[in-house]
Amino acid sequence: MRLLLAALIVASSLLAGCANMLAQRQAFLSQFIGRPEADLVRELGVPTRSFDTSGRRFLAYVDRRVELLPPPPMWGPWGPWGRFGYYGGFPAEVVELVCETTFEIADGTVRSFSLRGNACG
Repeated sequence: MRLLLAALIVASSLLAGCANMLAQRQAFLSQFIGRPEADLVRELGVPTRSFDTSGRRFLAYVDRRVELLPPPPMWGPWGPWGRFGYYGGFPAEVVELVCETTFEIADGTVRSFSLRGNACG
């Protein structure tokens, strides 16, 4: 029971941390709404891609990184395998994290933004 309670506390703190990061990102990006497109490009740099449709312009910024998650520890009897290290027979996991931020521009002014991806929060 104590182990379950500890796991729930850890999980809730991780989720709270992700929510906090998302709120910080949204607060930072919200400062560009109502400002000219030139201010956006000046602050964030050249967008990864852009496209125009129906009198609106969309600028997309893609933040991409790769992280290496260590393999899980080996549990159980050490036997002759103990001298080869702490980690077991599972390989490390490579995870690609991507966050795409798309701004909508109308009449030269930033109107809105949207976030998409597994690394936005």
